[in-house]
Amino acid sequence: MVIPEEAFTDLDGKVVTITGGSRGLGKEMALAFARCGAHVVIASRKKENCEALAADITENIGIEALAAECHVGEWDQCDALFNTVLQTFGKCDVLINNAGMSPLYGSLTDVSQELFDKVLNVNLRGPFRLSAKFGEQMVQDGSGAIINISSVAAAQPNPNEAPYGAAKAGLQSLTKSFSRAYAPQVRVNCIMPGPFLTDISDAWSEETHKSLEALPLGRGGQPSEIVGAALYFASNASSFTTGAVLKIDGGLIASPS
Repeated sequence: MVIPEEAFTDLDGKVVTITGGSRGLGKEMALAFARCGAHVVIASRKKENCEALAADITENIGIEALAAECHVGEWDQCDALFNTVLQTFGKCDVLINNAGMSPLYGSLTDVSQELFDKVLNVNLRGPFRLSAKFGEQMVQDGSGAIINISSVAAAQPNPNEAPYGAAKAGLQSLTKSFSRAYAPQVRVNCIMPGPFLTDISDAWSEETHKSLEALPLGRGGQPSEIVGAALYFASNASSFTTGAVLKIDGGLIASPS
């Protein structure tokens, strides 16, 4: 099978749903998919942020974009998002489980049951429910792609992100199980980002920013550098790829600890 070069960038008429889509990596992916001709559904807990980005995409790129309020940690809101996408577009070709959270805590004994559950719900339970709902629809339609956004914390966590790392490791496990459950119609893959310089990095300490110089590539990633992997997994360019985890971390995991 010969994959034409435009397979990476011609997504005309596709519908892409992105959770956590109004900021950071999600925003960069939303803009990229819109530039490639896809309708984008931008979902997050703050609808006004989603609406602002959707309006920007419609005005400046000329692509229909939908803003959707959704707290992915809530099962019923995941179902509501699925229903909204289907009612609006009649389908979803690509689901990107990008929403995530990793609250700060003092020590491991400071982690409350509420905090632990919140982290697991947003990073793991929500993607499970969304993948089940959208994946089943994709199977019925005969094709589709699910992209999970994990973290290097899944493979190399530190004590300050124990619940988060466990949840992201679980997300990588879900990637493998869903890739088998919905094959061959649906491809399910995972991107494992390292330190990206999104707005969240503004809160990082000077020491953390300085540590990025020790990476093989000597810096943190720019948000736009996630785009190539997302387009690859979403498009026919990855037609023989499923159950994969792609590390985009500047070499962090390959670096000495």
